[in-house]
Amino acid sequence: MKKIFGFATTVLLTVALAACGTDSNNSADSTSARGENTKLVVGASVTPHAEILEQAKPLLEKEGIDLEIKTFDDYILPNKALENGDIDANYFQHIPYLNKQIADNGYDFVNAGAVHIEPMGLYSKRISDISELAEGATVITSNSESDWGRILTILQDAGVIKLKDGVDAETATFDDIAENPKKLEFKHDIDPSLLATAYQNDEADLVAINANFAFGIDLNPADDSVLLEADNSPYVNVIAVRSGAESSDKIKKLVEVLHSDEIKDFVEKQWQGSVKIVDADAK
Repeated sequence: MKKIFGFATTVLLTVALAACGTDSNNSADSTSARGENTKLVVGASVTPHAEILEQAKPLLEKEGIDLEIKTFDDYILPNKALENGDIDANYFQHIPYLNKQIADNGYDFVNAGAVHIEPMGLYSKRISDISELAEGATVITSNSESDWGRILTILQDAGVIKLKDGVDAETATFDDIAENPKKLEFKHDIDPSLLATAYQNDEADLVAINANFAFGIDLNPADDSVLLEADNSPYVNVIAVRSGAESSDKIKKLVEVLHSDEIKDFVEKQWQGSVKIVDADAK
């Protein structure tokens, strides 16, 4: 009887210890207990995306998530890395670009949440006001078609050109220009990452530069641009993930942290209105 009692006691003790161990894991790492890896790898543009993610790192660590940031300096590789499974999410692109990449490449991606907007600006070393723009002036834009309507809308809002009636600004191309009174010459065959260099080399009267590349050469869109995109722009930057991952706890927590007061305060202090956090469901 003593042997039977001792065996039963050992079994009960083992079960109790196992249960305690499970509870400990749940409290320290709830994500892991649900079968998800607590490591989260996010691809991002250097500025401002990676800078924002760096601020989110300690906040996510408190939630049991180890954030690894992989930086990219172009607009092609982050989506390829996401498709290949090299990263869990990326944070570099706006919604129209994401939609076009999905349509063109068949990516099975979804928008897991909007994060911020950074206004597109047109910059110049030759003029300080749009009224100084001469007839026959040159305008350099990127070869990214998803940005063309964005840039043309800025120029139309400034009264420089007029688009055809009924044209959707998000899908407008240079063929949709109905009126070009200054006979502007558009050059749109340059990679986005080279726009800043074109500006520095004074290659055109106006150069349209995405904010992340403008920041890279110490240009502040709010202060240094000749023309700046309006606040109601639909070009919000989002967290993109492979379809289905948007419902994972670590992605939800990432989006939540990126809208925390700590991140909002950092973004406001760092960029003073040139980068603005938006609602996660902004479209």
